[in-house]
Amino acid sequence: MPIALLHFALALVLSPMLLSLTHRTKAFFAGRQGAPWLQPYFELGRLLRKGAVFSTTTSWVFQVAPALGLAAAMAALTLLPFAGHRAIIAFPGDLLLFSGLLALWRFAAILAALDTGSSLEGMGASREAALSALGEPALILALGAIARQTGQLSLSGMLPALTVQTWNQAWPVLALLLVTLALVYLAENGRVPFDDPTTHLELTMIHEVMILDSSGPDLAFIEYAAALKLWILGALMAAILAPVSPLPEAPALLLALAGMAGVAIATGVTESVMARSRLNRLPKVLGTASILVAVALLLIQR
Repeated sequence: MPIALLHFALALVLSPMLLSLTHRTKAFFAGRQGAPWLQPYFELGRLLRKGAVFSTTTSWVFQVAPALGLAAAMAALTLLPFAGHRAIIAFPGDLLLFSGLLALWRFAAILAALDTGSSLEGMGASREAALSALGEPALILALGAIARQTGQLSLSGMLPALTVQTWNQAWPVLALLLVTLALVYLAENGRVPFDDPTTHLELTMIHEVMILDSSGPDLAFIEYAAALKLWILGALMAAILAPVSPLPEAPALLLALAGMAGVAIATGVTESVMARSRLNRLPKVLGTASILVAVALLLIQR
């Protein structure tokens, strides 16, 4: 349990650093120096010091949704093992609760956007819901495939059971699952090619347009929850890409953190070499993720 608490604290502290690493990677490709490494922390601190402004058209739903989304992200983090150790909370079938908490985070964001009465935010909420209808089944199926491959029903049993030997025995399955989770990671976090977090065109935004009316601490909660979600989904990929079992505790932690850094750098590289896809092509891309995980399940059953 103390190790699990340490990993939980590391995620809370280091999750905004993933954004910084991604931004610095993009700046490198653009030939710029980039923002300071601690810029995400400065932004969160600035927002927390401000007051929140609420539109007269919003209700208590808009005020509660940011805290609810942050609570859902933190609860999902307690179910996630890291560096080969068990999570704070672990039980058979916790992968379903894990997926449900991530869905609750998105549900809270959609409700808040709809509660504003803005047509632009409603448009973003409808796009978010459409992507979630394709991304969440792919995530659940991918977790189910890992459970079937490892013979474990808990995240704390599944992810630490992935080893180098598992790659040697079932590398096609793990490769397909890694690509599936990468597509889900980009879609769930609103990254290129699904969304562009740096755009300012309201008609093309998805995630950013949903939070146009949020300000102050509420916006800080939303941005911090998004950073936690980057960490959570990135940790799933890192567990497959860089298995730490059966390394000792210190090398396993360093390898896990290196895997997280690799995911952040890969995100920056992807956003530097790719453009955002057209909206009508996004369902096909996420549909590909479901097809890949279906093929992985067939290979496992073979």
